[in-house]
Amino acid sequence: MSDFAQPRLTLGRLTIHATLLLACAVYLVPLIVMLLTSFKTPEDIRTGNLLSWPEAFTGMGWLTAWDAVGGYFWNSVKIVIPAVLISTALGAINGYVLSMWRFRGSQLFFGLLLFGCFLPFQVILLPASFTLGKLGLANTTTGLVLVHVVYGLAFTTLFFRNFYVSVPDALVRAARLDGAGFFTIFGRILLPMSVPIIMVCLIWQFTQIWNDFLFGVVFASGDTQPVTVALNNLVNTSTGAKQYNVDMAAAMIAGLPTLVVYVIAGKYFLRGLTAGAVKG
Repeated sequence: MSDFAQPRLTLGRLTIHATLLLACAVYLVPLIVMLLTSFKTPEDIRTGNLLSWPEAFTGMGWLTAWDAVGGYFWNSVKIVIPAVLISTALGAINGYVLSMWRFRGSQLFFGLLLFGCFLPFQVILLPASFTLGKLGLANTTTGLVLVHVVYGLAFTTLFFRNFYVSVPDALVRAARLDGAGFFTIFGRILLPMSVPIIMVCLIWQFTQIWNDFLFGVVFASGDTQPVTVALNNLVNTSTGAKQYNVDMAAAMIAGLPTLVVYVIAGKYFLRGLTAGAVKG
């Protein structure tokens, strides 16, 4: 019986691998088209097909694209870094309190906070605009940071709370008996073991904030807009002959940071998501 089972197993694995490779190839076709087009001249684009090799590689499309969106690229950096760090830090503290220092009504509070995960972007546009106007932060980078921190807080709190619930209660009780206080337990016990879920929050928030378009186009204007809005303006407001090489290069510039983050830290994201799956 084993003599017949082995060929079937091998054939099954080959079928699975072939299917995955085919799916991967299909998934990568748009990326390949973008890369090839970004290095082509306008003449190559007009005379060749989407997957044709450039007659002569040129970086002019990338230079032109950077001139158009480079300043907005750094706007996104200025928005993403503080928003990611602040929302992750606040989410860690919230998750710690809701899991280890429960108070009367904490479950209700967590439920209401969790409700924020299901609110669509469009629902908060008017309240957020009103609040930013009252604070004098309308059309500013600081205002965009505040919006992303508040909106992302529900997700980061959920991630940390679910992770800390899996930590043995005896560990925290022993620390309390030894005289450890609120911040001592958090900083010396829980925070060092929170690296997996911290990576999840950093990657999640980075991706959500960097790829955001709606908040950027509504709450920012002019030189304060993020790169996603600049890319949209470049593609849809260009005059004269369409420069597809420039558009593709600009799209690659806007998408490279998230691509790099997932290539480098994607494995940590998957590990972090399952790190608190089993209590104890």
